[in-house]
Amino acid sequence: MTDHAEHDARVPRQRRVWRARQVAKRGLHALTAKLWSSFWLIVIVAVIMASLVALGDLSVGLALASFGGFVAAVLLLPHQNTDQEEEAGFAPAPVADRNRSPMSAVVDALPDPGILLSPTGQVVFFNAPAKGVFSSLREGSHISSLIRAPEFLDAVSAAPQTGQAVSVVYAERVPVGRRMEATVAPLGRKAGPESDILVLLRDFTEGDRINQMRTDFIANASHEMRTPLASLRGFIETLQSTAKEDEAARERFLPIMAEQAARMTRLIDALLSLSRLEMNAHVPPSDLVDLNDVLGHARDTLEPIAADSHMTLEVERFAKPAIVRGDRDELLQVLQNLVQNALKYGRPNGSVRIEAKHIPSLSQHARGRFAISVIDDGPGISAEHLPRLTERFYRVDVDSSREKGGTGLGLAIVKHILNRHRGELAIASKPKQGSTFTVMLNESQPAGDRASLSTASK
Repeated sequence: MTDHAEHDARVPRQRRVWRARQVAKRGLHALTAKLWSSFWLIVIVAVIMASLVALGDLSVGLALASFGGFVAAVLLLPHQNTDQEEEAGFAPAPVADRNRSPMSAVVDALPDPGILLSPTGQVVFFNAPAKGVFSSLREGSHISSLIRAPEFLDAVSAAPQTGQAVSVVYAERVPVGRRMEATVAPLGRKAGPESDILVLLRDFTEGDRINQMRTDFIANASHEMRTPLASLRGFIETLQSTAKEDEAARERFLPIMAEQAARMTRLIDALLSLSRLEMNAHVPPSDLVDLNDVLGHARDTLEPIAADSHMTLEVERFAKPAIVRGDRDELLQVLQNLVQNALKYGRPNGSVRIEAKHIPSLSQHARGRFAISVIDDGPGISAEHLPRLTERFYRVDVDSSREKGGTGLGLAIVKHILNRHRGELAIASKPKQGSTFTVMLNESQPAGDRASLSTASK
C-alpha cells in the first residue's frame, strides 16, 4: 500500500515537471526565434549606439540602457514568423520521417479531422478535413497555435504519460463560434515520453444549430396553434354554459370563433407549404414561365384585396416576354405574399407599387436577370430587423402581426421558393421611408415556341 501511495504521488509530480520542461523549452525556442529573426537589426542598433558613444556625447551607460531596452522590445513584440523559423531550424528532426509512417496513411483516410502530433505537441501530419477546419494548420507548428483550450492542452501534455485516450469538449468564439470534441489518444503499446499523439476532432456546431432550430420551430408552432385553440375552447365552453340561451352573445362570439379557425387554417396551410418546399428544395423547376403572365394574374387577384384595404395597387409589366425557368404557382405565391404583407403593414390609404426591370448581364456569355420589386409607403422597418425577416415566426411587431392575421411564415416561404428557383430576395427599408422587397430571377431562353410555357392559359 505504501509503495502504491508513493507511486501515485510521484506520477503527478513527474507530469508537472515534464509539463514545466515542455513549456520552458517552447518559450526558449520562441525567444531564440525572435532574436534570430531580428539579429541584423540588433547588430545595426549596436553599431549606431557605439558610434554615438565614440563620436558623440552619448554616455556609455545611457547607450547600454537604450540598447537593452531595444532588445527587450524585440523580445516582447509578437512575432508572426515563429512557425516558419521553427520549421526551418527549430522543428524536431523526426517530422519528415513520421510523415511517411503507416499511421499517416490511416489519418489521411479518416473522414473526420485528424491530426498527428509529436510527443511535444508539434503537428506531424494532418488530413484534408483537419485543414478544412484550421486554415492555418501546418506541419511543425505547435498545436497550441490552433487550439488554446486549457483542458485540451492538458490532455495533450498528459497523453504520453498516461497512455490513455481522453475526450475533451471545448468551445471557441473566434474566428467563428463553434463547439468541438477532441479525442486525444497516445500511439504505441506502452505509455512513454516518446509516444506520438493522435487527435481526432468532431464538430458539433452544425448539429447544435439544427437542434436549436428544431426546438425553436416546435416551440413557436405550438405557441401559434395553442393561442387560437384556447380561444375557441373558451368560447365553446361559454356557449355551452352561461351563454347557452344568450342569442346576443352567440352572435358576437361566432364571428370571432370563425376568425380563430381561419387563423389556424392559414397557419396549417403555411406549414404544409413549407414542408412541401423543403422536400422539393433539391429539385429545380423545369417549366418555362413568362413573368408577365404571373404579374397579370397577381394584379387580378390582389386588386380586390387592395380595394378592401382602401389602398391602391399599381402593377408594372416587362416590356418584352420575361422568360424564367420556374414553377408558375410558386412564383405567384411569392408575389401574393409580398403584396399582402405590403397591404397589411403599409400606410393606411397608402399605395403599393410593383416594378419590373430587366438587368442585362455584363458578360456576353451569360444571360441577364429579371427583378420584380414590391414597394410600399408604409412606416418602414428598422435595420436590426432586416437580417431576420425571413426566419420562421419572426415578426417585427408580434401583436400587430397577429391582429392583422399574419402567421410569421410568409417571408420564410418566399425565401424557400426563391432558393429552389436559384433566385434571390433583397430587402431595403428605413423607418418612415417605406420598404422595398426585390425578387431576382435568372433569365432563361424559351426552348421552341411559347407552347412550352406554363401560363395562365394552361
